[in-house]
Amino acid sequence: MKIPAQLVVCGMLVVTAGCSRTEPASAPVATPTVTLSKDRAALGSPLTITYKFDVAQNASIDGDYVVFVHVLTSDGEKMWQDDHVPPTPTSRWKPGQTVEYTRTVFVENYPYIGEATIRLGLYNPAGKRLPLNGTEASHQEYVVGKLNLVPEAENIFLLYKDGWHPAEVDASNPLAEWQWTKKTASISFRNPKRDAVFYLEWDARTDLFTPPQQVIVKVAGQPVGTFAADSKDRTLRTFPITAAQLGSGDMAEVRLEVDRTFTGAAADPRELGIRVYNAFVDPR
Repeated sequence: MKIPAQLVVCGMLVVTAGCSRTEPASAPVATPTVTLSKDRAALGSPLTITYKFDVAQNASIDGDYVVFVHVLTSDGEKMWQDDHVPPTPTSRWKPGQTVEYTRTVFVENYPYIGEATIRLGLYNPAGKRLPLNGTEASHQEYVVGKLNLVPEAENIFLLYKDGWHPAEVDASNPLAEWQWTKKTASISFRNPKRDAVFYLEWDARTDLFTPPQQVIVKVAGQPVGTFAADSKDRTLRTFPITAAQLGSGDMAEVRLEVDRTFTGAAADPRELGIRVYNAFVDPR
């Protein structure tokens, strides 16, 4: 059977160009940049990340997208993520605008030491991703930085002493752990004998208290800060502590005092104050 030449030509076109209907690649909507507060971080320590997006001059973003941030081992295994909604929603990003903001996260206690890679992208609830200007490692997922992870032993060890309930773990994420305080809870640690910053990541049962619970943070019996426990979401607060406030002893102590507590359900009669996800003492 002979095939007319014109059909052969058309068939070639199907394979090569015209009939394939290949869509042109979309132009990048922004150039992302990530700046870390340090390039060497111990497991369990706080890390401040500055995100910057230089929006393209011809950018058009069709709604609100989530920033996904994945931290991977050298073998490409995801250790943790910092997916978040940017403070300025992407639907309000303007061509030529620079969007910049800072977040502080805690390095997860994942069993890995060495160089980690940070990847970033934008996605919406339907799973659609946007093209960005950068080194693409996977489908619209871009390499934006490296981080050297070192052992947790480099941190000041914190001893959760009195006033704490046993640690609990999120069944869906074994890396997510927390402890509830009682009315008063104390943390003891070796005194660095220099200025330090105390980090506290917490949330509270805001639905149970009007006005919100009040928390006093004390060192050596003296207040170094107070706050209203007015967030049901994980919230980070920092408290500067001077060397003089820490005293001259070999050990120091931070005490959390909550003005009101509550009890759980009938099957949970514990006295509960606030829920603490992370605490950290950072000598300066």
